[in-house]
Amino acid sequence: MADRQLDLFGAPAATPRGVGAATVAAALRALAARLPAELRLGTSSWSFPGWSGIVYDRAATPTRLARDGLAAYARHPLLRTVGVDRTYYAPIDSAVFAAYAAAVPDDFRFVVKAPETLTAALFPRHPRYGVDAGARNAGFLDAAWASEAICAPMALGLGDKAGVLVFQFPPQSPAPLGGAARFAERLHAFLVRLPRAPMAYAVELRNADLLGTSYADALAAAGACHVVNVHPSMPPPAAQAALTDRADAPARVVRWMLGHGQDYEAARERYRPFDRLVDPDPLSRAAIADLCRVSAARRRPAYVVINNKAEGSAPLSAIELARQLAAAEGGVP
Repeated sequence: MADRQLDLFGAPAATPRGVGAATVAAALRALAARLPAELRLGTSSWSFPGWSGIVYDRAATPTRLARDGLAAYARHPLLRTVGVDRTYYAPIDSAVFAAYAAAVPDDFRFVVKAPETLTAALFPRHPRYGVDAGARNAGFLDAAWASEAICAPMALGLGDKAGVLVFQFPPQSPAPLGGAARFAERLHAFLVRLPRAPMAYAVELRNADLLGTSYADALAAAGACHVVNVHPSMPPPAAQAALTDRADAPARVVRWMLGHGQDYEAARERYRPFDRLVDPDPLSRAAIADLCRVSAARRRPAYVVINNKAEGSAPLSAIELARQLAAAEGGVP
């Protein structure tokens, strides 16, 4: 099952075969032009047929969009970044990254997830791990393997279009991590051993009990940043930022994943085909807008990656977020 899913995400062609960009109204282009140059909005992946008329000019299968839709996606004026989540399950080589880079404009940037084998102390109890499911993971926070398997191919393939490499730690018991303080020490030791590269390094947590002063200090000392995520398992965005914010952080990274009280699988079924906002979340939108304004005032890069499970349609959420940001500046086109 995992192999079949990953096969959808082969290298895209620089020119989409039969998939073009949707026509975008002049008002939306004007809105995009008013956003800070340092701010990049985008979505988690790009292979959703329900985005026809929003991002794409026609209906296409997920396979076609996964292979050939990136160039059309990158022509949308508001979508200047995208999440590459397939790397969470297995690394990809530099040639695939290079094909991604060739499909997008020069000012486009990618937010890539590092493999789960780096961030799970125990292998998840999932069929894809076979007999290793639930066993201790010897590759946890292995900086040498991370450098070889993900950092080097990403830097070589994407070059200046490498925006952020995210180390997402899945929900897990703190015990195998050694507790919050020991986890922070191990995280710092891992991050400082990674190569200096064109991308920023960022860490995303799904355990609120790991979020604290020692964690924030570890990130700051390593020159990395926290991913402020909107997820039921984590505190609100403003609370995360209050604990981890640093004016000299390499970037602001926000991942708007899943609304409060929502279940991922239930949200997917409720929201598909992801062509409308089903459960608008104005509180999260306002909190994210506030974080973006702070980053803009500091002239720091900011990335906001939105999942369809946030409100129902990631590109429409990006449009509403852009409108909120523009409204605060004195009117919306």
